[in-house]
Amino acid sequence: MSKKSRRDFLVKSGLGFGGAALSGLLPGGGFFSAAYADDLVDPLAPKKPHFPAKVKSVIWLHMDGAPSTLDLYDYKPDLIKLAGQDIPASFLKGIKTSTQGGVGKLFASNRTWKQYGQSGAWFSDLVPNIAEHADKITFIKSSVTVGATHDISILKLNTGDVNPGRPSLGAWVTYALGSANPDLPPYVVLYNGKNEPRAGGVNWSSGFLPAVYQGTAFRPGSEPILYLARPELQSADEQRANLNLLKRLDTQSAARYPADSELKARLRSYQLADRMQVAAPAAVDLSKETDATKELYGLNDKVSESYGTSLLRARRLVERGVRFIQVVSGGPETLTETSWDAHSDLEKNHGVMAKMVDKPIAGLLADLKSRGLLDSTLVVWTSEFGRTSYGQSGNGRDHNPWGYTQWMAGGGLKAGYTYGETDEVGLQTADKDKAVDTYDIHATVLQLLGLDHLKTTFLNNGRSERPTVVYGKVIKDILA
Repeated sequence: MSKKSRRDFLVKSGLGFGGAALSGLLPGGGFFSAAYADDLVDPLAPKKPHFPAKVKSVIWLHMDGAPSTLDLYDYKPDLIKLAGQDIPASFLKGIKTSTQGGVGKLFASNRTWKQYGQSGAWFSDLVPNIAEHADKITFIKSSVTVGATHDISILKLNTGDVNPGRPSLGAWVTYALGSANPDLPPYVVLYNGKNEPRAGGVNWSSGFLPAVYQGTAFRPGSEPILYLARPELQSADEQRANLNLLKRLDTQSAARYPADSELKARLRSYQLADRMQVAAPAAVDLSKETDATKELYGLNDKVSESYGTSLLRARRLVERGVRFIQVVSGGPETLTETSWDAHSDLEKNHGVMAKMVDKPIAGLLADLKSRGLLDSTLVVWTSEFGRTSYGQSGNGRDHNPWGYTQWMAGGGLKAGYTYGETDEVGLQTADKDKAVDTYDIHATVLQLLGLDHLKTTFLNNGRSERPTVVYGKVIKDILA
């Protein structure tokens, strides 16, 4: 049967019955890859979730370099008491992989701890502004992952695999739900600092999904989208003529190579870029934000200004219907720190990095709440792994995939709630039955968006693939 006759068959036998078969044939429907259906509909058209969603958008805050959550949220009096001693062998039981610097003496940094809110959650003096929102936060203190190198664990955090090639979570969400605003990318990546996030686009790739679902990176600075503005000497009519010519040429090429999703994505990107010339500058332009709002996000402080700008832009994108916004923390542009990777001098590193993110994140939570957006938005605070309770280089910490803290805030969650815990010195999760892996975070985020991670599938090379590979469970205890 020819491709054309197969398409005709789909139209007549499936779409001809009032669209009854559509959800099973198009992206997100859960049957197959929609290789032919891509010719019939816009792949970014809004799609219905599997069940009513609790949230509409996700703001995914990746703390690049892995902060020590022992020094932010996970108060351990026993670690303070035992500081300077060898770690008891019982705490190392079950650890099969070694960290880069070996096992050192137990290390307690110079932090002051306090409980906040009705929940009584513990916060250190590094994050006093986030602490004021204790009763909005749902802590997951039994997080685990695999791998103890940044690139591998970051890739797993974003795609569910330690090898490149799988779609990122944002790409899966875009594939399954489409776009809520045709004038903006449905999946945007924001970052601050002098460099692109480590490993770059592989972490917001569409993998084996069609390329149209990949993330769009917005760079730091006043012009986050390069080459978006029309050239000064080109008229609107000339630009339109060029775009029409490109469309004709790409359409001809697409007809010759129907399986080339990169070509189709390029064609759509031209069309989107044309529409974005008006919508995108308005979305990222902060000039009309009030001075009070800019102060709320820390834009008046050189340390927090660049990260606060990313979060304020994230809020503006949420207001405009962008479904998935990934914000990767870099470093303050005026200082030498570039990430949370504190193998030495943790006090200096975390003092800078915490100051960079603390006020902007607190500002984001407060701003979303005041605008009625927090109930429809999920904020995820996460990292590639945590850091050890034993020291490295005397005053730093090594990588820790065995027990660390992540948190969420927003719609559909038990606010002011803590799930799981680490052992008495904060090295491993205490209850293995409550261990939360990356796959579980992904399954839970999809659940809140109205998607069953087991039914969000795509046929790739004859195999039905899903976001959580062959793992993952929804963390039901944290759901409201």
